[in-house]
Amino acid sequence: MRFRHPDGSTVHLAYCTNVHPAETLDGVLAQLRDHCEPVRKRLGRDRLGIGLWLARDAARVLVHEPAALRGLRRELDIRGLEVVTLNGFPYRGFGDSHVKYRVYRPDWTEPARLDHTADLARLLATLLPDDVTEGTISTLPLAWRTDFDAARGAANRRATALAALHALAGRLDALEELTGRSVRIGLEPEPGCLVETTADAVEALGHGRSEPSGPAASAAPAAPTMPAAPTVPAAPVEPTVPAAPAAPDMSGPPPAHRIGVCVDTCHLATSFEDPHTALEALGRAGVPVVKAQLSAALHAEHPGRPDVRAALGAFAEPRFLHQTRARTPDGRLRATDDLHEALAGEDAGGLPDTAPWRAHFHVPLHAPPEPPLTSTLPVLRDTLALLVGGPVPRTRHLEAETYTWQALPPGLRPRNRSRLADGIAAELALARDLLADLGLKELP
Repeated sequence: MRFRHPDGSTVHLAYCTNVHPAETLDGVLAQLRDHCEPVRKRLGRDRLGIGLWLARDAARVLVHEPAALRGLRRELDIRGLEVVTLNGFPYRGFGDSHVKYRVYRPDWTEPARLDHTADLARLLATLLPDDVTEGTISTLPLAWRTDFDAARGAANRRATALAALHALAGRLDALEELTGRSVRIGLEPEPGCLVETTADAVEALGHGRSEPSGPAASAAPAAPTMPAAPTVPAAPVEPTVPAAPAAPDMSGPPPAHRIGVCVDTCHLATSFEDPHTALEALGRAGVPVVKAQLSAALHAEHPGRPDVRAALGAFAEPRFLHQTRARTPDGRLRATDDLHEALAGEDAGGLPDTAPWRAHFHVPLHAPPEPPLTSTLPVLRDTLALLVGGPVPRTRHLEAETYTWQALPPGLRPRNRSRLADGIAAELALARDLLADLGLKELP
């Protein structure tokens, strides 16, 4: 779906297809037929944007078989679908019955992550509509936190990850020279990762900061009480002479014209970040918002009540990781890696139940959980207004991402494909209404 911003530019809205498990190219083609096209028809649109997820096996086939890539592009056109953004976060196995920590591997210290993302960029350059010259890809925020904390040479691993992003930026520059299509990458801050918050994104990607970054710059005055990723001092600048200029610092921030952030509003809310503070910090540091994922987290205002704990327990499930945060009255964050750990009780390492909780559970946007739980939809609304409600949009790629439909408590799960298509269409209709309220006009 395309929208005209008051400044005259086009803003794209899509929904992310990682809600439909598909590891192979045949699976991707089936999801276009069985899910994406029906959603488009329910919305009564001739064209629908999708944020395509291509697992590693499917991507390899498309990279090595030009005819297969042409066939995918043809299927998109036939079914009235277009792709301007890819979800490059999950590598493979996202539809498995037990995902949890596996979704963070390979990370940006491993060559496989660089190669896969570069392949996705090549594919996106071909899949972009003829009248679109810029695409975006979201990716994991360097690595899961404990992979760095527990390893020797954590500073070297962080430098390796940043060097990989520099290398990717070089490949993307070459791709644009070859194809005329520009592809940008957005690290997606997520609770528990090395880049958990926008403050962490500023630390890793910031250019020319005029103010200190870190937890004090975010909405929460203190970082979560969990093992923190090590802080790596900036590499010293070597003196240069005209005959032998110093090599670029590959451990520093990668170029902003290629690498920025993907703001996921569920993740932002789970960490209790204030949208205005977060986006202003990114802007001051010169970190671009490459894309935004429209999503909402699970919120419990009174987690100490028995009925609230019972309701939360219904969302503790074995497939995905549901990082949970509590914000104490003094503004500090307490953290667990999963919802069932938060519910274990404070004496057993769980969260205090005297402060509100938020859990990383992408609840349906159009149907918030029943009381006594709520969602963080207001954070989504506020963030969207800040991103595209001003005189110039801060990003032009928006993606509804609610992959947890099949992880919902049994009574809330869609019973069949038709009900799932109804729900996704309702989410996109909600997003469309929010954009209209901000003065954006839907294009045919």
